[in-house]
This record gives sequence, C-alpha cells and structure tokens, in this order.
Amino acid sequence: MQFLAIGECMAELAPMERPSEFRLGYAGDTFNTAWYLAQIAPNIHVSFATAVGDDVISQGMRAFMRNSHINDAFVQVIPGKTVGLYLIHLKDGERSFSYWRNSSAARQLAVDQAALEQSMVRADLIYFSGITLAILDPQSRQNLFSALGRARAAGKTIAFDTNLRPRLWDDTDEMIQTIMFAAAQSDIVLPSHEDEAVWFGDNSATETLDRYAKLGPGLVIVKNSADPVVFQHAGKRGEIHVEPAIDFVDTTAAGDSFNAGVFAEIMKSGDPVKGIKSGCRLAGQVVRKKGALVPIEPLEGVE
Repeated sequence: MQFLAIGECMAELAPMERPSEFRLGYAGDTFNTAWYLAQIAPNIHVSFATAVGDDVISQGMRAFMRNSHINDAFVQVIPGKTVGLYLIHLKDGERSFSYWRNSSAARQLAVDQAALEQSMVRADLIYFSGITLAILDPQSRQNLFSALGRARAAGKTIAFDTNLRPRLWDDTDEMIQTIMFAAAQSDIVLPSHEDEAVWFGDNSATETLDRYAKLGPGLVIVKNSADPVVFQHAGKRGEIHVEPAIDFVDTTAAGDSFNAGVFAEIMKSGDPVKGIKSGCRLAGQVVRKKGALVPIEPLEGVE
C-alpha cells in the first residue's frame, strides 16, 4: 500500500528544559502524519509531496525525510527559496506558535500541476489539509483540487483534515467556503470540534459530524480533545472513548499522530473503529513528550 501526504514541512524550534534553549527539527501538519505513519507501519510506503529551497536547511530537511523512511522523490526544489520556520511556545502543556513562512517554497508546491498529478499516480491514499490549502494562491489551490479530482476518479482514496488556521487566510469567509468545498471532494474527513466550534458555530461534536456527513464522504471522524471521538462510516454512527492523558506536557502533533493511527489501520484492514483506537493510543504517547515528532513505542496490531 502507498500513502502520499501533500503539504508544508517547516523547520521547528521546540523548547528544551532550560529557558531560551530550543531544538531544531522538521515538522508540519501533514508531514507529521506521514512521519508517524512511517514509524508505526513500515509495510506502508510513505511519500511526501512539497516544495523546498536549494539552501542547506532545505537539504537537511530532505535528508531527514529519507532517514525517516519517507520517500522524497516528489519534493520539488525551488531555486532561491527556503523553508518556513516556526517556534513553539508552551504554557501548561498547551502550545502556541510564532511563524516565519512568507518565503516558504512550499507555497509553490502546486504551481506545476503535472508534477503534482505524477506524485499521485501510485498512491492508494492521498492526504492533504486545510493548511495545505491556506498556503497556496488561488490558481495553485485550483491545480490541487483538479489533481485530487482526477486521482479520486481513478480510484484513489482522498483524506482531508480541515485544520483551520484563520491567520493563513485572506478572510474567514474564504476559509470556510474552501474548507467545505475540499471536504465535499474527499472520502475521509477529519475535523477537530474545538476549532470547528469557533468558526462554524457547532455546539457539539455531533453538530460538526452532521455538517460534514451531509457532504457525502464515506468516513467522517471528529476529534474532540479528551472527549469521545464521534464518527460516521458508511452511514452508521458511533463514538469511541478517549483515555485522558493526565501527564501530558505538549499537545503539538496530537491530531496529526491520531490521523496516522487511523490511516495505518484503514490501509491495513479498512476498519475505522480500530483506526480510531490506534490513533488515540498513538496521540496519547505523543502528548507526553515535547515537540512535534517524538520517539514512540510500537502500536499493538499495527504493521
């Protein structure tokens, strides 16, 4: 089985134990999911499609991908560009970010539609996010939608995490309309109720589920922090209890790692319930350590 994630990988500065000390790493929402999937499911061939610069830090990023068992053949190199940078701020285990991404080469990842479509040819499951859409200009966004549409028509499974980041959009109406359009073009939709409640006015995770289920995807999974995950698969609904992580230190990449657990099981058995449970176990490990990409223990039953 082959998995393709599309989006932005950035240089990450994560806080260390001493104040004002940071560790350099590489991370980004769809990349985090690809990285965790490569760690827990070595039988799945994981690729990442993005664009980077031709500088040293971009070269280091590609080397990191390869060392993490992620295929970088679909990483475009844009001369004169570099990668985005973000810094994590932590307070009581919750995180906020400072970003420097205006010169990020990833903004050009969908300029070459032919290259984008080529990256999808062998993929069984293709994954993108609201952040992927937010960093693109309107024409590149349309190129991505066109490529995804052709891939879906060819039998590929399209998965979408809404990942709402209003600061990346020109206005919230554009964000809302684009997110809903993207969800309607997808087979799997993975929103987070906490974010959705703010921008769509959902009063419960079930309302978030209702809104996306009406668009017709075969599987909708609503993440809801420590509250139960609600989902709809093939018209049937359910919820999965989440074991609270009482000793969490950093929630960075909690949702991204959850997605990896879901995808690993769906690509193995097609069972979303097992996938949600795997995702919860994986996210429970991730939030107990600092940074987006952390060492993890193997998940039972995931190969």
